[in-house]
Amino acid sequence: MPFKKKSQTELTVLSVILILAIFLYSMRVYSLQIKNADKYTDKNDGAASVLTAVLKAPRGEILDCFGRQIAINRDGYNIVFNKAYVKDNLNDVILCLVNLLAEHNAPWIDELPMSANEPYSFTEDGDTEKLLKTLELASFATAENCFKEMVNRYELEGYSRADQRKIMGIRYSMTISDFSVSYPFTFAEDISTELMRKISESSFLLDGVTVDVVPFREYTDTSLAVNLIGSVGPIYKEDWEEYKEKGYSYNDKVGKSGIEAWGEEYLRGIDGEITYRLDTKGNIISKEVTKEPIAGKTIMLTLDKAMQRKAQDSLERTVRGLQSQGGSVTAGTAVAVDIDSGNVLCAANYPTYDSATMNKEYESLKNNPAKPLTNRAFQGVYPIGSTIKPIVAIAALENGHYNIGETIFCAQKYKLFSDYQPSCMHYHKTMNLTSALSKSCNYFFFELGRRVGATTLTSYFKQVGLGVKTGVEVDDAKGIILEPKSDGVGGDTLQISIGQMNAFTPLQLANYTATLANGGTHYKASLINSVVSYDMSEIYKSFAPEVLNKLEMKEQNLNAVKQGMLSVTEDGTGRAALGDYQIKVGGKTGTSQVVNKVDHSIFVAFAPFDNPEIAISVVLEHGNSGYSAGTVVRDILDAYFFAESNSPTEDLPFVVLD
Repeated sequence: MPFKKKSQTELTVLSVILILAIFLYSMRVYSLQIKNADKYTDKNDGAASVLTAVLKAPRGEILDCFGRQIAINRDGYNIVFNKAYVKDNLNDVILCLVNLLAEHNAPWIDELPMSANEPYSFTEDGDTEKLLKTLELASFATAENCFKEMVNRYELEGYSRADQRKIMGIRYSMTISDFSVSYPFTFAEDISTELMRKISESSFLLDGVTVDVVPFREYTDTSLAVNLIGSVGPIYKEDWEEYKEKGYSYNDKVGKSGIEAWGEEYLRGIDGEITYRLDTKGNIISKEVTKEPIAGKTIMLTLDKAMQRKAQDSLERTVRGLQSQGGSVTAGTAVAVDIDSGNVLCAANYPTYDSATMNKEYESLKNNPAKPLTNRAFQGVYPIGSTIKPIVAIAALENGHYNIGETIFCAQKYKLFSDYQPSCMHYHKTMNLTSALSKSCNYFFFELGRRVGATTLTSYFKQVGLGVKTGVEVDDAKGIILEPKSDGVGGDTLQISIGQMNAFTPLQLANYTATLANGGTHYKASLINSVVSYDMSEIYKSFAPEVLNKLEMKEQNLNAVKQGMLSVTEDGTGRAALGDYQIKVGGKTGTSQVVNKVDHSIFVAFAPFDNPEIAISVVLEHGNSGYSAGTVVRDILDAYFFAESNSPTEDLPFVVLD
């Protein structure tokens, strides 16, 4: 096909298009390099790469029901390696830091599972398997094999063996914590102000090292409700992958127990971000906080801090007082709940521990036969003795097995059966319900239990929360409850009628007392009032009372039982502790038998009698021969009703409870 010349018109059009394109390109270059040069220089800044790092958010706080501080944050100092600033002298910097901290007897983080001194060997409690996997060595590799591999891997040939061990401990810890620009490595935590100043003065020698001001968990009273509040701690190796997926860093602290663990999702804040722009050589050109951290939410408890302290002090004073007089009491616990919500107002244990020294004393605490680490209030399981009798009476009244005003003759030994004839503690003679509760007549309740039967009794126990989980937010025991197959009568039936055979927690006991006092509404037990913003300006979540079930009772039946409980404190077995109390109190004492040991002393109470607000349970382990558990009940009532004018009740008489 012959070549065809383009027309003059076509050439003119193409020339115009070319000139227009050159003009537009020139204008774009002018815009970028001259007119908006400052704007785009700020954005680009010659950066070859952009990396982000985490800015830690403060943990939410824990407050009591009045907003008084329990778990808060304080500022402290951490020594941190920031990868963005690390240079080729990393090993020298590490060695300098280690020696500096050693001079000040300050600890640092070294997770290498190898002894610190020669001859080097694997530590018994270290994760050797992880070390071998990280170093890509065979399972039969020795500690010396690992040592040599790390000398080579971390370029430690020019250092002494001792210094090599110091440096490789940190380098290995950096490796397993994913040390990077995005994940700085915390070398040491909560250092002293003096050490902070020393490091600041030596900063010219410590490339990549900063001293960061970070929030640390602090408890305003390190012995207050420690079993309930719990603790925070490092992420365990077996949990790391799970926490990593949730966005945690290796060195983060998380709730390990108690409310700290339960509330982790609320207490944990939302971390912020800092963005670094680096040049082609890895030098930082600029940094900018691109996402501000958001503090965790604050948890408001149902606990009354002052009442909690009063209960703990009263328990300690009472137990020690008994022991000083030769008593066999070993421990005690007390719980108070709000009648109309199930909210826990206090839950005290003795002996207990101090969270500030727990880590140092852990082995001795764990091996202490008095078990100070145990939350007896929620996890201790006890036969509750005669404190079971009010609900036995309700079961008999509601099922037509006993009529108000009916009397039963207490002949002391219950001889209805030839093969089992238990005895009452006294020869009471003629008893009605009020006097039987007041004097705690076992014979009377053997007879009621026989009439009602084991399965019906067990059903009533469960309806008031005995032998079932309370629903409280931290760990609690279910208790021990027999599951009879029929209402057939035997020795077990008689025993459960006076609080033996079964065993329940002090929290269940307080909640049961509250259920009777409020007319039969059984509430879920709770330690949480609400979750609010860190500055308490906004309510995030409120926890309303939750009804688990309703025990239907005729008013006259309930009143008859409550009148008997009032008689207990006015002229019965609880009069020594509460007979002169200025507010009317309903109560019941109990002595629960323990094989080959002194019996437990138990007291339950509610007040005010005519319009109940608070229910209390107290257990003194092997305390039958000491001061009444009612002493502690009285102190807790004082803390609730007379917070400004309460005083210890050390001068109450020496009492044996029935």
